[in-house]
Amino acid sequence: MNKPLRIGLFGFGRIGRNIFRIGHKDPRFEFVAISDLGDVEAMHYLLMRDSIHGAMNDEISLDGNYLKYNNHTVRLLAGGTPGTIPWDAYQVDIVIDSTGAYRHRAELQRHLDAGANRVLVSKPPIDDVDRMVIKGLNDGEIHINDRIISTTSATTQVLALMLKVLDDAFGVKQAMMTTIHAYTSDQPLADAVRSDLRRSRSAVENIIPNETWAPDYVSQLMPQFKGKLDGMAMNVPVANGSCIDLTTEMENMPDVVSVNAAFKAASENELKDIIGYTDDPIVSSDAIGSGDTMVFDGPATMIACDKLLKTIAWFDNGWGFANRILELADAYASLGEA
Repeated sequence: MNKPLRIGLFGFGRIGRNIFRIGHKDPRFEFVAISDLGDVEAMHYLLMRDSIHGAMNDEISLDGNYLKYNNHTVRLLAGGTPGTIPWDAYQVDIVIDSTGAYRHRAELQRHLDAGANRVLVSKPPIDDVDRMVIKGLNDGEIHINDRIISTTSATTQVLALMLKVLDDAFGVKQAMMTTIHAYTSDQPLADAVRSDLRRSRSAVENIIPNETWAPDYVSQLMPQFKGKLDGMAMNVPVANGSCIDLTTEMENMPDVVSVNAAFKAASENELKDIIGYTDDPIVSSDAIGSGDTMVFDGPATMIACDKLLKTIAWFDNGWGFANRILELADAYASLGEA
């Protein structure tokens, strides 16, 4: 049996805790060190009691600066900037940077300089990294020499897969998307001063227009959409459960039945376990805990004047994404070391 992949988590917020919850019992993975700005009591408490996904049933104890469960011991470390954690001291194979704070290659390189063999970052990069990867789109192109890899974002992954299915089946001329997104931890609960005036308003009292990186990064990965894709976000007062509303002009306009059939076929074949499909009249909370990147909403498909196609896909904006991060870490582990 191959040795488990030794993982260091840099950032133990929502994504980091989801990754741990999903992977801590998986024999392919061994979490050896976790770094975060919070104190160890808070790290343990928020892991065990989650307001979205509920309490963990597993016995995971806090012993000083260690999480302990079964025969596993995980070191908890005071957070800092990349390069301040000596990953080589913990024989870490891969660091998952889920802080969302570091998107420049030079910053992420410091994880490698500190002893990690690879870095997965849970945000799209600002400058060039070795690869951006979306499972179901370009994960077959990963290379053993990749060292700094972006997993893009949950919204980016959903948009890319929606466009892939539509473009492969019918051809997409151009598209406009809106992600209707749950509020995020960097928004205030009450009105408070922010440099972004819209985002200074209460997250739980307002629907707030926002920017999204997704169209730009999808266009980089799918160059056929360069200059043909744009969009925005609307942050809404729900804690979890988001969707993408995608409007497309098609090369060959299908009917609603054909569109739904294409997504259903993809969910059962080449994109099985990545996208889901439903004919049920679901709402945002039904997406919570879904391990799929997205769940396509069949009853929501619409066509206007034989010109514009509207499709909807739901996603848990943390859980499915965390699954994809661990799957990508495992895929790189299977390549070995350069």
